[in-house]
Amino acid sequence: MTTRLSQLFVRTLREDPSDAEVASHRLLVRAGYIRRQAPGVFSWLPLGLKVRRKVEQVVREEMDAIGGQEVLFPALLPREPYELTGRWTEYGDGIFRLKDRKEADYLLAPTHEEVFTLMVKDLYSSYKDLPLIAYQIQDKYRDEARPRAGLLRGREFSMKDSYSFDYTDAGLEASYQKHRDAYERIFQRLGLDYVIVKADAGAMGGSRSEEFLHPTLIGEDTFVRSAGGYAANVEAYRTTVPDALPIEGLPPAVVHDSPNTPTIATLVDLANNAVPREDRPWTAADTLKNVVLALGHLDGTRELVVVGLPGDREVDLKRVEVAFAPAEVEAATEADFAKHPGLVKGYIGPWSASGPVLGAPEDGPASSTGIRFFVDPRVVDGTQWVTGANEHEKHVFGLVAGRDFTADGVIEAAEVRAGDPAPDGSGPVELARGMEIGHVFQLGRKYAEALGLKVLDENGKLVTVTMGSYGIGVTRILAVIAEANNDEKGLVWPREVSPFDVHVIAATKEPEVYTAADALVAELETQGIDVLYDDRLKVSPGVKFGDAELIGVPVIVIVGKGVADGNVELWDRRTGERTSVPVTAIGALLVAELG
Repeated sequence: MTTRLSQLFVRTLREDPSDAEVASHRLLVRAGYIRRQAPGVFSWLPLGLKVRRKVEQVVREEMDAIGGQEVLFPALLPREPYELTGRWTEYGDGIFRLKDRKEADYLLAPTHEEVFTLMVKDLYSSYKDLPLIAYQIQDKYRDEARPRAGLLRGREFSMKDSYSFDYTDAGLEASYQKHRDAYERIFQRLGLDYVIVKADAGAMGGSRSEEFLHPTLIGEDTFVRSAGGYAANVEAYRTTVPDALPIEGLPPAVVHDSPNTPTIATLVDLANNAVPREDRPWTAADTLKNVVLALGHLDGTRELVVVGLPGDREVDLKRVEVAFAPAEVEAATEADFAKHPGLVKGYIGPWSASGPVLGAPEDGPASSTGIRFFVDPRVVDGTQWVTGANEHEKHVFGLVAGRDFTADGVIEAAEVRAGDPAPDGSGPVELARGMEIGHVFQLGRKYAEALGLKVLDENGKLVTVTMGSYGIGVTRILAVIAEANNDEKGLVWPREVSPFDVHVIAATKEPEVYTAADALVAELETQGIDVLYDDRLKVSPGVKFGDAELIGVPVIVIVGKGVADGNVELWDRRTGERTSVPVTAIGALLVAELG
């Protein structure tokens, strides 16, 4: 049946929506693909659903090709499975929770590991049933604190999540590789550039985790890569730890007055003027910056920690969140400092939570803040630092790690910078921005153990199943494709996901033009070409052309005055090229071009 614009449920807009931050959000709304219902929640109109289903079809075909079997679980799920794995608590405020009329707890599923695991447990009991790959394309719900950028960061989104079930580690490796290869084929078919990076598993757990990132300036993820092939997101990057230095023979640390030096810059200036070095000037890298952070634990408690890192580096909160997961992390507030007078703001020095505070009086009791102190991996034994003396307007010079202080732990907290060495020795890294479009995890036995998923092996022995989890953000991918395929006039869809194969425009008001356009549309449809037909009688050619550019079907056929001479105009939206083609030849030409 012909899709006529005169009857299609769509309304294009000339002005950008006021809340649109990125091109995909702006254009998908203006072209009539989606409409906002609430922050991070969108309705899908006919054009949007057609593109969405085409993305889903590519995903389905590649999942089916690796032996995946499609199922569908509800989005509304009971609390109990998530309680058994601990994620009911771990998710914190990140999920939507609700109660039914009997006060039973439910959630809108953010992901489905638990219920997939329980389903397999219910149905399978032998190694002969495995391996198994099951997948679904289903909506997920996460209570994003700041939903943004349209479909790129929403509270409701569609995701393909698949799960592999094996009874040996070798089987898991094979299932993981199948998914990894399938994801590459999916993104290649969708025309998306991607980089596979090592990632942190986060709340998912597991031993191996990789992200597929689409490089884009609007990406929410920072990743690093080296010319030698190393790639990781910044959360998974691991600092190359320098060798420890000899401590014996180093001079004792000395405390100096340091008035008006609450920042690293002011401290370096004072050091070069009041305590100059003979070999070179002091720099920020010689200082130990001690940053106070607050951890919000799942039980509702708030804990302060201090992180010591080289003064030429800033703290990266995303990396800190990985180190202290599942706690939430933020900078300490003035109220936090007021509750802990042992923290001398601007002049904090090292300690351990159980040991003496640097600067405690020698004849007094060994004092402690009780606040845990962590250091960056670069703070190895034998390194010397200029840092706070835990006294107002005093700093200590020549403080030696491993001699004068020890930490309660080592964490990755500092920013990663271009030029830092790749952990695998493949050279310096560069930084780039990317948007996550896929993620693959080797979950191992975490969920199977928590939920009791075991099968009998070849010897009749019960063994715990090992699992993989693999996600692709279907609606996010749609937005990423739109983000990568547009110009100043509107969307320009790749052929694989375009809502229609061809957009036919009846460009004048003459009856013979509409007669010719009707005949052409009928001919194209008999040849299996999916056509959007702009048959609107009271709409000017300029508006029709503007809507065609906005909607973004890559191939447009204009039936206008030239039809009197037997010609139509073929408009390639991707290149802007327009070519006059005999109407008798256009059908065969399009069939050949569309494959």
